[in-house]
Amino acid sequence: MSSPIKQVPTPDATAASPVFQCWQQGYGIIRHSEATARQVQALAQKLVAAGQQPDADSVYRKLIALDRLTSAGLWLVVHMTYCNRVDITGAPLQPKDFKTAPEGHTGGALNMVPAYAAYLALNNLTGQTRSWLMGQGHCVAAIDAINVLTGNLHPEQKARYQAADGLSRLASDFYSYRQKPDGSMASPLGSHVNPHTAGGIIEGGYLGFAELQYAHMPLPGESLVTFLSDGAAEEQRGSDWVPRWWRAEDCGQVLPVMIANGRRIEQRTELGTREGLERFEQHLEARGFAPFRFDGKDPAAFVCALYEMETALAANGEAAKKGETAYPVQIPYGIAETVKGFGFFGAGQNSAHNLPLPGNPRLDTRARDLFQEHIAPLWVEPTHLQQAVAELNEHALQQRPLERDHALTTRNPPEPSIPALPWGQNQSSPMSAVDEFFRALVKDNPGLRPRVGNPDELASNRLTGILADLKHRVNDPESRQESIHGKIITALNEEAVVSACLANKAGLNLVASYEAFCVKMLGAIRQELIFARHQKEVSRPARWLGFPVIATSHTWENGKNEQSHQDTTFCEAMLGEMSDVSRVLFPADYNSTLAVLPSVFTERGRISCMVIPKRERPCVFNAGEAETLARHGALVVDEDTSTGEEPILLIASGAYQLSEAIRACERLRETGTAFRLVYLQEPGRFRQPRDPHEAAFCLNEFERERLFPHRLQRRVALTHMRPEVFRGHLHNLFPQPSHTRVLGYVNRGGTLNESGMLFANHCSWGHTLEACAEVLDKPPGAWLSSAELAAVEGRGDPSVITRGLP
Repeated sequence: MSSPIKQVPTPDATAASPVFQCWQQGYGIIRHSEATARQVQALAQKLVAAGQQPDADSVYRKLIALDRLTSAGLWLVVHMTYCNRVDITGAPLQPKDFKTAPEGHTGGALNMVPAYAAYLALNNLTGQTRSWLMGQGHCVAAIDAINVLTGNLHPEQKARYQAADGLSRLASDFYSYRQKPDGSMASPLGSHVNPHTAGGIIEGGYLGFAELQYAHMPLPGESLVTFLSDGAAEEQRGSDWVPRWWRAEDCGQVLPVMIANGRRIEQRTELGTREGLERFEQHLEARGFAPFRFDGKDPAAFVCALYEMETALAANGEAAKKGETAYPVQIPYGIAETVKGFGFFGAGQNSAHNLPLPGNPRLDTRARDLFQEHIAPLWVEPTHLQQAVAELNEHALQQRPLERDHALTTRNPPEPSIPALPWGQNQSSPMSAVDEFFRALVKDNPGLRPRVGNPDELASNRLTGILADLKHRVNDPESRQESIHGKIITALNEEAVVSACLANKAGLNLVASYEAFCVKMLGAIRQELIFARHQKEVSRPARWLGFPVIATSHTWENGKNEQSHQDTTFCEAMLGEMSDVSRVLFPADYNSTLAVLPSVFTERGRISCMVIPKRERPCVFNAGEAETLARHGALVVDEDTSTGEEPILLIASGAYQLSEAIRACERLRETGTAFRLVYLQEPGRFRQPRDPHEAAFCLNEFERERLFPHRLQRRVALTHMRPEVFRGHLHNLFPQPSHTRVLGYVNRGGTLNESGMLFANHCSWGHTLEACAEVLDKPPGAWLSSAELAAVEGRGDPSVITRGLP
């Protein structure tokens, strides 16, 4: 087991300064081992030599302050779980001061207090504001508590929690469940990291995603401290691949630290045993990490570990840049050994996860006595705490931003230069429009770091130009499609590749996958959408550039691969999210795909699900029509009202659905039946908005009426997705349900071609005409021959419907 922390001789206690000896005595429950003491002395020497601190005693004074801040943080976290009131004098609380229903992820939050406090102290010691990331978002009480104590707050928390009785209000707000009249949370505080959390960038509600993202987050010159949980080590293996992706040329410093407290919610983790921890270290070493353990109960040990990790990785990266060593370089990985809930009653037990005390102190005398007994050693006299905070809060003196405003929270890349659009006229793959556009976009914007998330087959998905330009990132290239410095993150792990792009908020991103397997990305994407939505609601909207998650090789053209490859869930789920952060698009041809791409890549804080065919499709729209379609989300494709009758309204949404609708309209025209055909490329713009933020992205009633006149009550829609989902989201487009039909994917499939898939799901052109007959109360024989009618009714040969289809 290698370690970036070098051992130094045992300090001579007689030669040590009084300030060092004061620190070495510890504070309250915080104790410093001889090993940590040696590391602290070595750290002090390095900081002085680097000109970051004037002398060693200055370092020790700051570490003394760190002990006091940590102790006060532990004290406040316990109050947040159990109390409505905080007494800063440390006097015993009365029964009425405790919550009726205490709640909190207490044990994990207690373990995070020394980690986060040490992060703040390291920034002060070096005069550099690093970024931070916490995968275990339920430990947010630690972050909020330390932030309130140090004043590292957004305005709404500062006004509420640093006023008179602010700490009592903080404790009372935590898990209060109080609401505003509109139903939103009344307090700027949550159970997980959220946009009110100063410096928070990820909710951390889904364990495992921070592990997949942190390598791709910082830019060169930036440093990111990442706090991880040992429970998340049981998540997807993509977290093992950080050395596979990290390059000093385009990645900042990454400092992963696992809080190894040995317990999940109900039982011990594998890492909770000595053997399990040793196996985990061996696992990390085999994958390019340099793991080492340190005392996770001592904030000074965190400071030393983080400093040495950063120094070691910088040296490793510089050696690789000079060609002295090869990639992958070793990534230092700290393992902070502790017990769950250290600092309070019940530490190391399952109960430490949530409510460590055996009862509610409001009602239970023994629980109240235990509470008072175990918080007493944590209390810090207010003037001493104030002095400690002042010692560590020197942002103005050091001319650096508050941790609230670290680099990853303030991402605001410049507006990208949009390349000229090469309009098409001939039949081609719509995915080739993506290929040509993104290549040009990357070329025209060299200052924006590109990332392409690819689970498997870029070439099969018609992104051959992107592959030639950007290349797969590998450690040992085998072909011209691979490079050590490639920009394409390829792995048969959808969560890992989408996370590479979700993390790259400083650049340009594109994700492409088989539609059926995009479903595996949903958890990571939804976490990002929720956070972006909440940022907007607190008037600090995300500024990262939007990007597409492209679902191609999709349901209707993937019949050859059985029903595991035929799934419309992804676009349906994305349509369920709020339209101002989640866009769902069904471009039908090359030009309509090309026209919408500039807005996809220039929007801020919005992810676009684009369902795009990879097979060649006819160009239905010219340049002007495609731009109108991109601007309004829908377009009248064809109309015949020469008979003077009220037209039937056909709505198509999806490339293959448009082809079927066009063919059905040909029969309607041949028989003198009035119709209007509208292509609906962006369904979310036509929904009934669910709140004002979403309303800003939806068309108003007048614009909807222009495309879908209310007088046209008889309607038939063909959708790429499941018909019930389409109808539900767009119920306002179907004002008379009895006079409307929606055709789409009804979970039927197998080994079929495109026309076979359409027929199997009852949404071929023949089934469309049958639906038209139903809503018009006419016999379908008016448009279908007897053989065609027999086929759509399940009595004849399907080939009379399916033959000759593109």
